[in-house]
Amino acid sequence: MQGKSHKSPKKLAAKPAYVSPNQLTLIGFETPFVNQLSKDNRWVKMAQAIPWDKIVPYYDQLFSSSEGRVPISGRVIIGAMIIKHLEDLTDRATILHIQENMFMQYFLGYSSFTNEAPFTAPLFVAIRKRMSLELTTKISEVIALHCMEEPEEPSDPDPPESTSVSETEEHEIAASTGAVPVIADPPPQGKLIIDATVAPQNITFPTDLKLLCAARCKSEQLIDLLYDPALHGSVKPRTYRNIAQKLFLNTAKKKMKSNKELYKSNGRQLRFLRRNLKHIETLLGAYSSFPLTPKEQKYLLVLHTVYEQQEQMHRTHTKSIPHRVVNIHQPHVRPIVRGKDKAKVEFGSKLQVSLVGGFTFIDRLSWEAFNEGQCLLESVESYKRRFGYYPKEVLADQIYCNRENRRCMKEKGIRLVAKPLGRPAAGAVAVHLRPGERNPIEGKFGQAKLAYGLDCIRAKLKETSESWIACIALVLNLVKLTRQALLSLYLHLETIILWGMALQKRLQATVVCS
Repeated sequence: MQGKSHKSPKKLAAKPAYVSPNQLTLIGFETPFVNQLSKDNRWVKMAQAIPWDKIVPYYDQLFSSSEGRVPISGRVIIGAMIIKHLEDLTDRATILHIQENMFMQYFLGYSSFTNEAPFTAPLFVAIRKRMSLELTTKISEVIALHCMEEPEEPSDPDPPESTSVSETEEHEIAASTGAVPVIADPPPQGKLIIDATVAPQNITFPTDLKLLCAARCKSEQLIDLLYDPALHGSVKPRTYRNIAQKLFLNTAKKKMKSNKELYKSNGRQLRFLRRNLKHIETLLGAYSSFPLTPKEQKYLLVLHTVYEQQEQMHRTHTKSIPHRVVNIHQPHVRPIVRGKDKAKVEFGSKLQVSLVGGFTFIDRLSWEAFNEGQCLLESVESYKRRFGYYPKEVLADQIYCNRENRRCMKEKGIRLVAKPLGRPAAGAVAVHLRPGERNPIEGKFGQAKLAYGLDCIRAKLKETSESWIACIALVLNLVKLTRQALLSLYLHLETIILWGMALQKRLQATVVCS
C-alpha cells in the first residue's frame, strides 16, 4: 500500500530589510563584505549615485496592508529591474547573475554575499505588472531631477541691509488694501529637445494569410476544449484542419505570390475560420454556465474581431482598417507607419520623448498611431510640471512646427528653433534648425535600441510591455547619472586643486613680503 508523497517545504529566500545608504557608519566597524569590494566597480559607483531614499518609498506605497508576509525590499525589486535592462538579460539570466556576482548584491543592498536567489524568475512578470508605466516614469523623473538639482550656495553670514520691501511685507500690504497679489511665472529656462519613435514588439512579421491561419488554429483548439460527448453527442464538429493547413502551406511556401493567389488563399482561410466560430457558438450554447476562462474568452473575442476586420478588407479589396489586429496573442499591438528606409511600417507602441540635459522623459506612450504635432504643447507643459518653468527654446522636427504650435510658443515666450513658414527670408538661416542640433535625442534612440533592447520588446502583455519600455528609459537616465557623478567628482577635485594652488601662492607671497 502506497502512502501519500511527502512534499518538502520550499525554502524561502532571505529578504534583506531596506537600509538607507545615508545611515551613519562608524569607521572601523564596516562589514567585511564592504571592505572587500572595489570602489571603482561600476555597480558600487551606481549604488552610491542613486537616491534610494527618494525612490524606494514610491514602491513601498503599493503595500499599504501590514498583514501577511513582509514584501521584498523595494531596493531589491528596483535594482533587479535595473540590472535586467542595463545588461539586456532574460528573467532567468538576471537571477543567475545576481546569485553569482557580489557587486550586484551590494547594488541591491545586501550586507553580505549569499548564494540564494532574491526571488524566482517567474516573479518578474508580477513585478512588471506592479511596476506600472506611471510608477516607473515617476522613479525615472526623481532620479533625473536629483542629478539636475543645483547645489545650494553658502549663505552670507552678514547680509547687507536691504532697503527694498520684503516678500512678507508685500503680502501684508496687499492684504490690508484688499488687492490680490500677482505671482509672476519664472522666466523660461533651459533647452527642450523632442521627437517620437516606435518600440517594436517581438512578434512575427504579420501578413493577412499568417494571421488568418493562426486564428484558425486557435479556433480549433477552442473546439477541442469545448467539445464534451455527454453534452454534444458522439459526433464531433468537423474542422477540416488538415485540409486547411495544407492549403495554407501550398501558398505560404511559395517565394513569389501574386495578389490574385493571396486573395484566394485568404478567402479559404476566412471560410474555415467562419465555420469554426459557428461551431464554437453551438458548443457554448449547450453549457448551463460559461465554461471558458478569462484568458480563453479574450482569445475568442480576438478571433471574432480578426474575422470581422479581415472579412471587411477581403470584401472591399482594401489593405487597411482602423484599429487593425496584427497578432492574436498580442491584440494591443498596432501597425505604426514611420516611412523609414529600413522598415516602412513598425509594429509596437509609439513614444513621444523629451530630452533635457541628457536625461530622457517619456511624455506619451500609445499603442495607436498619433500625429507628433499634437504633442508639442503636452511636452512643454510636462517640462513646466517637472522644473517649474517653461523651456527657453524648443528643438523639434518640422512636423511639430505648424502654425498653431508656433502661435502658442510665441505667446509663452518660448523660442521654437525651426525654419519659418512661407518664402525664405533673409534672416531665415539664423533660426533654421540644423540637423546636428537634434543629434542628442537621435543618439538616445540608438543607444536604447542597440544597447538596451528597445528595438525588440519581449514582454507579451500590454502592461508589462509598458513597464519594459519605462525601465529602459530609467536605465538611460542611470547611465547619464553615473557619468554626471563622475564629471562632478572630477570638477570638485579640480576646484580643490586650484584652490590649494592659489592658497600656496598666497602663502609664498606673504613670506616674500615679510
